[in-house]
Amino acid sequence: MDPRRNPYAPGAGTPPPELAGRDEIIERASIALHRIANGRAAQSLILYGLRGVGKTVLLNRIRLDAEEEGYIPAVIEAPEDRSLPAILGPALRSTLIRLSRGEAAKKLLKKALGALASFVSSAKVKYEDVELNLDFEALAGTADSGDLDTDLTDLLRALGEAAAERGTAVILFIDELQYVPEEQLAALITALHSANQRQLPITLVGAGLPQLLGQMGRAKSYAERLFEFVPIGPLDAEAAWRALCIPAEQEGVEFAGAALEEIITRTQGYPYFLQEWGKHAWSEAEASPITHQDAMRATEVALAELDASFFRVRFDRLTPSEKRYLRAMAELGPGPHRSGDIAEMLGKKPSAVAPVRSRLIGKGMAYSPAHGDTAFTVPLFDGFLHRTMPDFP
Repeated sequence: MDPRRNPYAPGAGTPPPELAGRDEIIERASIALHRIANGRAAQSLILYGLRGVGKTVLLNRIRLDAEEEGYIPAVIEAPEDRSLPAILGPALRSTLIRLSRGEAAKKLLKKALGALASFVSSAKVKYEDVELNLDFEALAGTADSGDLDTDLTDLLRALGEAAAERGTAVILFIDELQYVPEEQLAALITALHSANQRQLPITLVGAGLPQLLGQMGRAKSYAERLFEFVPIGPLDAEAAWRALCIPAEQEGVEFAGAALEEIITRTQGYPYFLQEWGKHAWSEAEASPITHQDAMRATEVALAELDASFFRVRFDRLTPSEKRYLRAMAELGPGPHRSGDIAEMLGKKPSAVAPVRSRLIGKGMAYSPAHGDTAFTVPLFDGFLHRTMPDFP
């Protein structure tokens, strides 16, 4: 069929043509942000789940809705091996510039600008990766102590006060939050807690892998009361059907029932994979309806493409010992698996391979769903490992 009309959109954070099965989460976020913007108590939201469940898509949708309501976003993606001050500074600078548009800066906005200048200047002494240069004067005595907990609290308080002065709210949107080091994550939680206690219109909507829950709990014991942790999983059968069928129907194309069953079974309902299979099923079909045979050919093409890109880019970041550890997991099945069983597959004691496991968790390739258990953060990765490392041991 005509590739120009192919409606499916696989990609990192690319919005699908039909955002199925997420209406309740979007509404919960809308209610929370509205309450915070109006000085009412509400928990910050943390979206967590495996790769490919659509966390970034949801984060972006919530951000767009927030902007339509007149709230000011600070958009951040936390990379590995960067400090929180290094990624916060540029985002908050952009936020303050947006707050200052339209009229001369008011008193509290000027204070927030000065607080950010102080924060950045102080952070440069402690964090070598802070490179931002600001052209406004630092505010002495605010956010310049050199203690991240204190300085970030001062900064977010000043930012929240400036937002209140403008009659709006500032929303921190932080993706890949699991990469923020725990001691810096603790400082962010402390600062948000202080703003929350003062009912200032500033909050966080974050997203990350499942290990984020444990990281935040270790960082601050009260995190579970400050945040609403929202699990994001694969779509159920009805939502997966909508994600596939509605975009096709808008183009006058239908799926045969067997084709839908093949795709939903193969993808396990993960939104990213649904888009991949939908794209390839469309390309393989000569006409409507898309048949079971079309879907089976799509499976072959989709897996080959995922092996060459989505899976491969993650696999190539690993050391030989890390690859072998994951291959042992794959030999046991999709998971989760007891860490002792994985070590046994490798012919080693659990203590001997514990550092490898820790590195894999740090790289976002594995997580611990329960004490002593290990699971993949990337769905279908066990199948890729079987295909790319067929011989084990």
